[in-house]
Amino acid sequence: MKKILFLTGTRADFGKIKSLIQKLEASDGFQVYVFVTGMHLQKEYGYTLLEIDRCGFQHIHTFHNHTHETTMDLTLAKTIEGLSAYVKTIHPDMIVVHGDRVETLAGAIVGSLNNILVAHIEGGELSGTVDELIRHSVSKLSHIHFVSNADAKKRLQQMGEMQSSIYTIGSPDLDIMFSEDLPELEKVKSYYEIGFDNYAVAMFHPVTTEAKDMQHYAQEFVSALLNDSHQYVVIFPNNDLGSQYIIDAYQSLQDHPRFRIFPSLRFEYFLTLLKHSQFIIGNSSAGIREAPYYGIPIVNIGTRQQNRALHADIINTDYDRTSILNALQSIDSHQVQPHQSDFGSGNSADLFLESLQQTSIWNINHQKQFRDL
Repeated sequence: MKKILFLTGTRADFGKIKSLIQKLEASDGFQVYVFVTGMHLQKEYGYTLLEIDRCGFQHIHTFHNHTHETTMDLTLAKTIEGLSAYVKTIHPDMIVVHGDRVETLAGAIVGSLNNILVAHIEGGELSGTVDELIRHSVSKLSHIHFVSNADAKKRLQQMGEMQSSIYTIGSPDLDIMFSEDLPELEKVKSYYEIGFDNYAVAMFHPVTTEAKDMQHYAQEFVSALLNDSHQYVVIFPNNDLGSQYIIDAYQSLQDHPRFRIFPSLRFEYFLTLLKHSQFIIGNSSAGIREAPYYGIPIVNIGTRQQNRALHADIINTDYDRTSILNALQSIDSHQVQPHQSDFGSGNSADLFLESLQQTSIWNINHQKQFRDL
């Protein structure tokens, strides 16, 4: 019986690993643990621990890593401390982390320094800002890589990772995106009391390397939305440095008839809303990864996604209100066809399970080797 510990700190990374956790829970030979921290435990961001609890996972452990200073280095230190203590109680065979969050880095550090296999989901990708530094650092601390496509695999090999430790499984959120179990639109609109016939989705996150400018950027973004005529479902940012500026700017949208604002949405419900939206605006990775699959037009603002694999039909703007308004004036005539890319076929969980059922993966050397090209 192999013990697998998943770490999740945000609604976004949970959406990526949910199907993987569910697949292992339903399979023989694995005992699954979920370490929940970060935004999930913050009420101002929707207390999304509730969404994890609804999944009925057998072993859920919560840890508050929030610090009053809210700097990423202190969050990293506190997460390492809490995760290290938990690891010593359950003795996992593998720690699974996702993406480029500071909690992800904590998981990789705890695993690698305690001689525990670390598996990284969606390493080898480009994301820009400080996130990219974290993602590549996690990759170098990880023993096993579950990547979304061939380009990511190639980058990891360029970084000296062994080909035998890289497994291409696609992007796990596609498993849920094209699931037949997604709720109907009317159910979602009723649940969240969204009375709009037509609407767009707005998601704007802070850029940590541009923190000193985020207050101005947030004000420009909100000003553009107020001077537009579309109706919007607005979702709070993540909790990176600068997020409070965005939340404060959203106060001017409260009680406005064209806006419904939410700290967070259930992932499946969010996907249904996105699928039926007129467009998505902001700088969320949902506009780069998920929206093109649904054929949704995208207005991408600023630098946060500048190095991601961009779909050709994305309208890119800077942070200036006028630029954003110009994009919004043309968005209704912007036609996009559903995009087929190389991020998998919606069977990531099956491929993930098949990989963990191989004896070879458990024989990977804990002492990493660097492979020259």
